[in-house]
Amino acid sequence: MSRYDVRHSPALVTGGARGIGLATCQALHARGAQVVLCDLDQAAAEAAAAQVSPQAVGLAADVSDRAAMQRVVATAVERFGGLDIVVANAGIASRGATMRAMATEAFDRVLDVDTGGVVRTVEAALPEITRRGGHVVVIGSIYSFMNGMGVIPYAMSKAAVEQLGRALRVELAQHGAGASVAYFGFIDTEMVRRGIDADPVADQLFEALPKPLHKRLKPSEAGEAIARGIERRQPRIIRPRRWAILSTLRGIVNPLLDRAVVRDARIQGVLRELDSREGEEQPTTA
Repeated sequence: MSRYDVRHSPALVTGGARGIGLATCQALHARGAQVVLCDLDQAAAEAAAAQVSPQAVGLAADVSDRAAMQRVVATAVERFGGLDIVVANAGIASRGATMRAMATEAFDRVLDVDTGGVVRTVEAALPEITRRGGHVVVIGSIYSFMNGMGVIPYAMSKAAVEQLGRALRVELAQHGAGASVAYFGFIDTEMVRRGIDADPVADQLFEALPKPLHKRLKPSEAGEAIARGIERRQPRIIRPRRWAILSTLRGIVNPLLDRAVVRDARIQGVLRELDSREGEEQPTTA
């Protein structure tokens, strides 16, 4: 597929008020795109839009609400005459816990936002994307292909999002449109800081990963990678790039890693702590 010129292209980014979403809006605007960002809070969305450009639009919407996402897309089309790019970035994570210990409400909410929210966002935008030969980006994760112990609903969602993005790329080709899956490792966002750094048990699980995989990227690096990936119509956007090796070799490496963590006394000790969280408050983080 040929290179995609994003200049003057209306672009919608969900979860756009901070972190990867805001950085993506800034990277797209720097390339000449017309940005619409949405987030849960109207004031936060408007403040973030003002950081991007006086012409950027900030809207409030919950991605778990289909009608709300349809209204966001309609507003973007009314304002800019169409919609060429959608980045389904909004997502949350639950506090670390085993499936046995995790609160049902937290489990369901993560699935509703991280899987259902991506579907609703893309679904609302697809008529415009196909009509205008645009581009879709869905935000996967290293958990699209890594063992999701301790964060099962998040990992389930990211695996589902990967399949959505891969299939969309094939289905949209007939319309001259494209799709990318973005796979990020650990980005220095509020969600990661609250989900890992502020939780000593989750931090122990993180520390059990091989040291070369500990590197954290700035949100700006992720935003630049997304914008560049759209321009190049890349099927996969992976940062840090070292994770690409595990993604490529997952069919060989994953069974070996799964066997190893079952036998790893340190990891099993951490999982016992996560298993003891039954009945505790388990807020989600965005």
